[in-house]
Amino acid sequence: MAAAHHAGRLQDELVKLGRYPLIVIDEVGYIPFEAEAANLFFQLISNRYERASVIVTSNKPFGRWGETFGDETVAAAMIDRLVHHAEVHSLKGESYRMRGRELGRVPATTDND
Repeated sequence: MAAAHHAGRLQDELVKLGRYPLIVIDEVGYIPFEAEAANLFFQLISNRYERASVIVTSNKPFGRWGETFGDETVAAAMIDRLVHHAEVHSLKGESYRMRGRELGRVPATTDND
């Protein structure tokens, strides 16, 4: 989207992306968005609003999305569009990827040490 924006073809790119019935965006909030990326992401969400499906995963609660996008107002407007007509699933517990691992735990000592 950034390349299309710089080339003056953002609307064409949004139309192209609008043809996909579903877009999955994984790990929003893992790293903060730069201002341009936040703006483009908002445009993508706005363009798909009530037209096509989006699945978004995030390790941040909605209340902290302002940190991710650098603007509370943009984050609130985006969340508003995402959750309207949506099913929101909040998962609790340990990471699926980390299950069965003992990272960060001190191994038990034995009498032989």
